Amino acid sequence: MNLFCKSLFLLGILIALSNNSRAQNGLTPKEQLAFAKREKELKLQFEQAALSWPAKQLYIRSFKQDGQLEIWVRNEMSEPFRLFKIYNVCALSGKLGPKRREGDLQVPEGFYHINEFNPNSDYHFSLGINYPNQSDLFFTDAKPGGEIYIHGKCATVGCIPILNNPIEELYVLANIVRKEGQDYIPVHIFPVRFNNESSFKVLQSITGVNPQYQDFTNQLKQVFDYFEQYKQLPIVGINQNGAYKLISR
Repeated sequence: MNLFCKSLFLLGILIALSNNSRAQNGLTPKEQLAFAKREKELKLQFEQAALSWPAKQLYIRSFKQDGQLEIWVRNEMSEPFRLFKIYNVCALSGKLGPKRREGDLQVPEGFYHINEFNPNSDYHFSLGINYPNQSDLFFTDAKPGGEIYIHGKCATVGCIPILNNPIEELYVLANIVRKEGQDYIPVHIFPVRFNNESSFKVLQSITGVNPQYQDFTNQLKQVFDYFEQYKQLPIVGINQNGAYKLISR
């Protein structure tokens, strides 16, 4: 066997071992393909951004009016989060305002976390969000609905679609930080980027005639402002009236 053939043979063994390792880690064949395609790309992107690989912690925040999904990472609790990437949200259903019942087509607003990894989604891959949370349940008398995801393709009835290539990348990254020990991946969904003047004016035109929504968005803005200043996440609680409260800074 010549040197070239030996190299190909060894490469085949390494790929097979890598795929077998992923299978042993509980990844489906579809997930294995996504890892083979995206993991090396992610590592290179981290190097180009001067970020340590692999990330140990991930934070996701989305802005409805601005149509963006931000990906923040860090490696230690004491470190500030650093922005890794911004994905475009390619479609939006409903309007500004929280989701309050099943079938209202609203994208939720509030503080959530990833509660499901779905490689068999009708929308390529999807990451489930734990809507409804205790705040949502406080404010709804009807069925609150559920099954809210960040997913691929470009269609939505209340979810956050970012197309197939971005969801593959995010899905792999979320799996990696979960393997690194982060079981709780926070997802914060805001109506607007509060420091974007044009978006904030749109929000003010709505809250100006809706005091209840004004109070709600003030709660969200507190957390947004804290993160903007410190690049750290505060602990957020929910009081007996269903309102979000910063209970630890």
